[in-house]
Amino acid sequence: IMLLSDPEMESSILISSDEGATYQKYRLTFYIQSLLFHPKQEDWVLAYSLDQKLYSSMDFGRRWQLMHERITPNRFYWSVAGLDKEADLVHMEVRTADGYAHYLTCRIQECAETTRSGPFARSIDISSLVVQDEYIFIQVTTGGRASYYVSYRREAFAQIKLPKYSLPKDMHIISTDENQVFAAVQEWNQNDTYNLYISDTRGIYFTLAMENIKSSRGLMGNIIIELYEVAGIKGIFLANKKVDDQVKTHITYNKGRDWRLLQAPDVDLRGSPVHCLLPFCSLHLHLQISENPYSSGRISSKETAPGLVVATGNIGPELSYTDIGVFISSDGGNTWRQIFDEEYNVWFLDWGGALVAMKHTPLPVRHLWVSFDEGHSWDKYGFTSVPLFVDGALVEAGVETQIMTVFGHFSLRSEWQLVKVDYKSIFSRRCTKEDYQTWHLLNQGEPCVMGERKIFKKRKPGAQCALGQDSSGTVVSEPCVCADWDFECDYGYERHGESQCVPAFWYNPASPSKDCSLGQSYLNSTGYRRIVSNNCTDGLREKYTAKAQMCPGKAPRGLHVVTTDGRLVAEQGHNATFIILMEEGDLQRTNIQLDFGDGIAVSYANFSPIEDGIKHVYKSAGIFQVTAYAENSLGSDTAVLFLHVVCPVEHVHLRVPFVAIRNKEVNISAVVWPSQLGTLTYFWWFGNSTKPLITLDSSISFTFLAEGTNTITVQVAAGNALIQDTKDIAVHEYFQSQLLSFSPNLDYHNPDIPEWRQDIGNVIKRALVKVTGVPEDQILVAVFPGLPTSAELFILPPKNLTERRKGNEEDLEQIVEMLFNALNQNLVQFELKPGVQVIVYVTQLTLAPLVDSSAGHSSSAMLMLLSVVFVGLAVFLIYKFKRYVLLSLRFQSESQCPKWSLKRGRRREPP
Repeated sequence: IMLLSDPEMESSILISSDEGATYQKYRLTFYIQSLLFHPKQEDWVLAYSLDQKLYSSMDFGRRWQLMHERITPNRFYWSVAGLDKEADLVHMEVRTADGYAHYLTCRIQECAETTRSGPFARSIDISSLVVQDEYIFIQVTTGGRASYYVSYRREAFAQIKLPKYSLPKDMHIISTDENQVFAAVQEWNQNDTYNLYISDTRGIYFTLAMENIKSSRGLMGNIIIELYEVAGIKGIFLANKKVDDQVKTHITYNKGRDWRLLQAPDVDLRGSPVHCLLPFCSLHLHLQISENPYSSGRISSKETAPGLVVATGNIGPELSYTDIGVFISSDGGNTWRQIFDEEYNVWFLDWGGALVAMKHTPLPVRHLWVSFDEGHSWDKYGFTSVPLFVDGALVEAGVETQIMTVFGHFSLRSEWQLVKVDYKSIFSRRCTKEDYQTWHLLNQGEPCVMGERKIFKKRKPGAQCALGQDSSGTVVSEPCVCADWDFECDYGYERHGESQCVPAFWYNPASPSKDCSLGQSYLNSTGYRRIVSNNCTDGLREKYTAKAQMCPGKAPRGLHVVTTDGRLVAEQGHNATFIILMEEGDLQRTNIQLDFGDGIAVSYANFSPIEDGIKHVYKSAGIFQVTAYAENSLGSDTAVLFLHVVCPVEHVHLRVPFVAIRNKEVNISAVVWPSQLGTLTYFWWFGNSTKPLITLDSSISFTFLAEGTNTITVQVAAGNALIQDTKDIAVHEYFQSQLLSFSPNLDYHNPDIPEWRQDIGNVIKRALVKVTGVPEDQILVAVFPGLPTSAELFILPPKNLTERRKGNEEDLEQIVEMLFNALNQNLVQFELKPGVQVIVYVTQLTLAPLVDSSAGHSSSAMLMLLSVVFVGLAVFLIYKFKRYVLLSLRFQSESQCPKWSLKRGRRREPP
């Protein structure tokens, strides 16, 4: 026994090896979310942690080893005996840091990077890996359309072929029993229904079995398809089909080839006749399997009790959730009887020899009912002296099912109570040969079901004896002569009438498979295929069997070149992997050339699809035309793909003037690093705009119409990367500006990052206001990037003053003179840190004239140009006298995207 601790208290497990008499605690370094035990080795366990890591143990949880990180929840599986070479192999879906998922396998004690295997080379959709019986399924979405792949008996993956225009939105694997796949597919025009498809043995070619099966959502949000496979007899399925907004229950005895409604019982629970005429009235069943493992669910059947089906339902024109009862069939769904007029949970005991029923109610109960004659009569038993709120019951499979454990609460606040119910005392003896009878499996009177006549044995009604393990099963099984109902339509064909299969409008029956080569033979379908696991012989078998024909030579047609991940973007310096696909053509005699568009090409003679793809590394960024050319003696075909090769964008700096003139065009640019990025898209937002301007150019011109502070944002997109920068710009009718410099000690403390420059600008502004008394809203100080440290002082007009401009300009001149006098007298200074006093100077060489919107003055763009020139002169003059080493930028080798290199531990951002 293994017990898990409450993760809110601690992380540990308790292990007992003596049936719970004693326990030993083992502390864990992780928190367990779920466990998966090996189907054969009882000490082998997989544990999935809350932080999405997978751990393995080979000694029943006493020691654990980390296998892998970033595992998708519930997407890890033990090996399947007889298919996987190693018993300790684990199949798992692993997510990468960039948001993709991959299918990997490894052994639990050898899961290092070098020993992991990727059976599918491309990335897959998250939560799409399914490993079930002989099959492995994955999903890959490219261009908004999902493709599904299957591996049969661990062969190479092949793409699943649904009818051409099914265009699935969602797919669920329903069953993989008997070397065949049942899949529920929600197609492009469906919302609350699914279509049922059935495959060939390899799980590749699917044909339609039933349309519009009802679906719903479970308590946990999972999709529930209302399709039920009857256990114990192969080929029998029940489905709830939606017809004209009514849901009706149908049954099939040949795996979906033919369906019919359920005949209602002849009499009700009280023995009164039931007037229910097909097809207007029939029996309808609720087919949801219980999500609670301790409840019987609304429908139940067992492998050990063939032919016995118990289900909740109603009689009428459609499925209803009111006026329901419980019904039972003893002959595999041919005939039905009502056993309760309310909803009950019903469990199978003693290999189906007895039935136990308990009322399904939120109220407390004291009694249960037992039947030994398949529900014809019931005996009532009290199992607890105090009424119990029942949460569920546990009935173990096998011969020990004469015992069940009921658990629940005596009150809503009490602890769990477990009641062990032992039925051995009511089984008076072991059954003998005289206690059994035989019954024939029929389909509406037809004795041949799935190509066989079958006779089963079961206990006679009323014989109160214990069955044991070999109680029921098939007594006689004889093959039947093959008839029409033993064959379904092959892939690409549709049923017309009762039995005729004709090609669908999109299917060309004369076209062989694409891997068919001249000189070889292939099986040409007759339009029919025998239902998988059908055992009929002779009869129509020869007529409907596919015929061997020689492959005709074919010219290449439908050539495609795609990337493995379906994207049209690749990173410079990394592998770009291409896959060449061809719909038709004589592959063994076809030559393929792939031109990567950068001066390099490869050629293949006698082409065969390369599973891992063709890899190529681009050494430069840009747009490259990738061309595939296929040619054989019968013709040729060409396919083209335009690939964008980029470097990841790492930084963008928005270059804007600090102040602009209203109604004058302003030049704005974005500097992106690294510079060799290939194709970039720029999205520009101005002010409160909700729609961006989109350009492929890194600069744009814009005219501001309103005074005040305006916000500009640019986003740069390259491949999957998207980065942005935002700046504010002050817009006025006119202003003056002046360049500032500082005492040299400021440079030593300049980390050259935007936040520092903004804080220094605010400090200078406060110092100017304190010394001169100029209103704060008329001063703007912007510190430039780079060394030596410099800034620009903007003197702005008062807010909301649009008249008497000449007088206002004269007032502005007085403010400028006041500020310059304070700066020239070294009155403007601030303390950067204790002992570091910084003085602000006027840079005399760069005095800017009054700037306004009149015809005789330059625009703000010219002001920016002059400012840059003057700053450059100042930088050159001052730099000549600097003695400490400045940071520098350098680039890596040409084969890689450029990266920043830092010296002396100080970081610089791009200019």
